[in-house]
Amino acid sequence: MGVAQAMEALTERAGLMKESLHKSQTITDNMVGILGSFDHRLSALETAMRPTQIRTHSIRRAHENIDKALKAAEVILDQFDISRKAEAKILRGPHEDLESYLEAIDQLRGTIKFFSNNKMFKSASGVISHAHGLLSKALSKLEDEFRQILQNYSKPMEPDRLFECLPSNLRPSSEGEGGGGKSHDPHHKSLENAIFTVPTVIPPRVLPLLHDLAQQMVQAGHQQQLFKSYRDTRAAVLEQSLRKLGVERLSKDDVQRMQWEVLEAKIGNWIHYMRISVKLLFAAEKKICDQILDGVESLRDQCFGEVTVNSVAVLLSFGEAIAKSKRSPEKLFVLLDMYEIMRELQPEIELLFGSKPCAEMKESALNLTKRLAQTAQETFADFEEAVEKDATKTAVMDGTVHPLTSYVINYVKFLFDYQSTLRLLFQEFDSKDPDSELGAVTTRIMHALQNNLDGKSKQYKDAALTQLFLMNNVHYIVRSVRRSEAKDLLGDDWVQIHRRIVQQHANQYKRVSWAKILQCLTVQSSGSGPIENSNISRASVKDRFKTFNSQFEELHQRQCQWTVPDSELRESLRLAVAEVLLPAFRSFLKRFGPMIESGKNPQKYIRFSPEDLERMLNEFFEGKTWSEPKR
Repeated sequence: MGVAQAMEALTERAGLMKESLHKSQTITDNMVGILGSFDHRLSALETAMRPTQIRTHSIRRAHENIDKALKAAEVILDQFDISRKAEAKILRGPHEDLESYLEAIDQLRGTIKFFSNNKMFKSASGVISHAHGLLSKALSKLEDEFRQILQNYSKPMEPDRLFECLPSNLRPSSEGEGGGGKSHDPHHKSLENAIFTVPTVIPPRVLPLLHDLAQQMVQAGHQQQLFKSYRDTRAAVLEQSLRKLGVERLSKDDVQRMQWEVLEAKIGNWIHYMRISVKLLFAAEKKICDQILDGVESLRDQCFGEVTVNSVAVLLSFGEAIAKSKRSPEKLFVLLDMYEIMRELQPEIELLFGSKPCAEMKESALNLTKRLAQTAQETFADFEEAVEKDATKTAVMDGTVHPLTSYVINYVKFLFDYQSTLRLLFQEFDSKDPDSELGAVTTRIMHALQNNLDGKSKQYKDAALTQLFLMNNVHYIVRSVRRSEAKDLLGDDWVQIHRRIVQQHANQYKRVSWAKILQCLTVQSSGSGPIENSNISRASVKDRFKTFNSQFEELHQRQCQWTVPDSELRESLRLAVAEVLLPAFRSFLKRFGPMIESGKNPQKYIRFSPEDLERMLNEFFEGKTWSEPKR
């Protein structure tokens, strides 16, 4: 029963599903028919709309072309407007507003470029030609403006302004000296950290304008006009600054004709001028040249070289004239001063004049340094020879220190103020040990001096004065060496040897001067022993006293006029004489005095007491002048 009901229900449901499917198929068929009808109608509509679509596309393209044409016209009109405004600015000139003027030039260049790229425009060639003509006028005015601004702000530097830029120890003194270069500073190392303030030769606010003007001229291909304007203006101002400072062009003949005192002063000034020129003036020129011509390296270096070339030539020519002039001993120290300043300035010279256009100036400076070194070395050799061959006939009559000795010793002392400079000089000639070289030079000079003094000592007819002269001079040399830096180079052995030489001359003086008078006080028999009082006659004793009196008075009168300038040496020599003379006289007086005192007129023969002799010995070597000196 249950199964039958189930089957009946399923049958009923299947029938319902079949009926639904039938209806769905009918609807589908109807929809396909409707859609087919739409497709047919759309196809017909599309066919009908095609002409309209074509016309619409053409209209759209026409509108796009019109827009493009309008925009192109607008750009062209803008260019015309820009060109018109630029022309107005250029016709007014750069004086009113230089920045706007430079902007107008850039705008003109832009106009030329625009129409050069749009030559299809009917009037392009005319516009380009007009713009080129206008640009040429603008650049011409620009050159005039560059030159005018540069000239207006380029003024020669006053010496006082330059002096303010120097370290305080190099500034002129209140007495108005040339300042800084005249005397040698043995402590020259103090300059190593000295501050030199590069002066402002053109106001900083003007430099950017000059730079922009220069850039425009370079961009227009006017490098040569720029070069000429810059060179002529700055070179003239630099030369005027040097003339105001005192720099003058002097030839070798001018130098040769000058008195030494005048020339020495000019050399001192030249040293000062060189330092100011290189460290201040040339450095300032380099600075503004680098700023104004920044970005134009080849022209920049060429301009700096041409601006400074005449000034450098004037300065170096004086140095060359000195280096080539006739050598003389007194020139050695100024040659060393000149060599020293050139070595001091060498780093700056190599930096300032390191570019190719400046190579010749740098080479000239380096050549001058070498020539000064060569001349100084040759002057050394000349001095050694001059010392040894000095033939001055003027003898010092009192046997004191000869002027040549003091001159040579002072010369050597000055040399030691230049020790650092001399080391550099010796190294110029590949000396591996400059200290040893300096020691050798000093030794040769001392040897030459002693040889000359030996010759001069032979001018004296009195052998005692010869020995006194040599003693005084060698003593002066030894004392001076011991008190100077020469001792370190000559060494203790040299000092000790020459102290012994002084003593030898002192001993020779005593022997030559006092041996004869001492013989008067020594009475001997024909045998080996002294003679007894009873064996010598009163007449003989009188003769001995008379001879002693005569010889001592003569020695006193003569040798009181002689001089031993060193007080210690003078006292030492007097003491040495007294130690020999006084004991001998006291002994003779004790032995033979009573024989004379018991006779007539004893004071005629015994004229001196030991105290008198001692007092009179203390008058020796004082350099006194007698009204009628005996020679």
